[in-house]
Amino acid sequence: MQYINYIQKKFKQHELKIINISQRINQIEKDKETFDSIISEIKSSDGVMWAFPLYVFTVHSNYQRFIELIFERNVEDAFKGKYTSILATSIHFYDHTAVNYMNSICDDLNMNYVDYFSLSMYDLKKEDIRKNLLLFVQNYFEAIENEVITLKNYRPVKYSPISYIPEITHNKIDVLNKKVIIIADSLENNNLKNMLKKFRNLFSQNVELVNLQEIDIKGSCLGCLKCGYNYECVYTDKDDFINFYNSKLKTADIIVFAGTIKYRHLSSIWKKFFDRAFFNTHTPSLSGKQIGFIISGALNQIPNLKQILESYTQFQGCNLVGFITDEYDTSIEIDNQLHAFSYNLIKLSTVNYSKPATFLGVAGMKVFRDEIWGSIRFPFIADHRAYKSLNLYDFPQKNYKSRISNFILMLMIKFPSIRKEIYSNKIKFSMIKSLRKIVEDETT
Repeated sequence: MQYINYIQKKFKQHELKIINISQRINQIEKDKETFDSIISEIKSSDGVMWAFPLYVFTVHSNYQRFIELIFERNVEDAFKGKYTSILATSIHFYDHTAVNYMNSICDDLNMNYVDYFSLSMYDLKKEDIRKNLLLFVQNYFEAIENEVITLKNYRPVKYSPISYIPEITHNKIDVLNKKVIIIADSLENNNLKNMLKKFRNLFSQNVELVNLQEIDIKGSCLGCLKCGYNYECVYTDKDDFINFYNSKLKTADIIVFAGTIKYRHLSSIWKKFFDRAFFNTHTPSLSGKQIGFIISGALNQIPNLKQILESYTQFQGCNLVGFITDEYDTSIEIDNQLHAFSYNLIKLSTVNYSKPATFLGVAGMKVFRDEIWGSIRFPFIADHRAYKSLNLYDFPQKNYKSRISNFILMLMIKFPSIRKEIYSNKIKFSMIKSLRKIVEDETT
């Protein structure tokens, strides 16, 4: 809001009508007059700027719920042709997925998307950032005034699924004393319901299915940061979410997340789950588990959502077994996919297998490592204690062997003859020398 206030102060010739969505979502959803007045304001505007703080890879669940209401109540025309831009604040942990999500929503609403500006929380203190912010806003206002032609970045999702009905009877799979739990947001979608029924029937033992709609969740994350000291949430003992998360998910060996895609994301109910799980703050809470997703929807047309889910599992330190969707041509293909998926979940859990993290997990954790060590150690004291105990403060300057080696080599290559010998004849061999030794030791 301070960035918006700054923009208004610098562009007094324009009126910024601020509509606070997330804090009033219950009133907006339940009171038709409130919702209609917001849509009326949008209709009468020259442009719409989506401004939000990042919440767990995208926007807050309440913000997402408002987006769902736009489509559910068929008021897309209020946004059509409006010039739009995005302003987000975060610590740059997956701010790109939040921007991509909102950009795709703007394109689905047939808005004229101009640009985005993603800021670190305290960038307003930096003069060069303020200058760029003003240029960004000026460009946006000029786009409105000059009715410039804007680019479309996302094509419409085309999704015509088959009606999935299981056809093949597979041999039952023994869960081998592994605790398997399925979390779903709703069972109203027939394809999802049938996929989950088939999945559960693949096992010799009963597999628990939990419907998020049946859990008492009083509200979404308030952003109050009370959890920062010792993971104690403002909702502690006020609803059932924390007990559910700790008793069901943290004790499971295998977790399957199931849901239906709604407007390029899983539902706002699922987003509420991810937001409320922030009572664990930035500390991984599901490490070592096997994770999979059963999804009804065009997941393969929405790579941004797929990346969000992949990134979530890597941040948590889980092993992602895979995604099962209803995007196949026949029920038999889905049957076989579910069977292979089920078998792999048990097999990989039994041997405690985990893939190494890719850039998604490595880079993301480095962002948290640096921020928790630095500017947000307070109020996130619980994270600081956890990161020390988990040896996540693996800063390169702590590698004294590498520092000494680099220092000596950088002195040596100041001599032309040594530099030529190293770069021409030594460097490739030296790069693999330690790896070859391991291979040779293992084969002798």
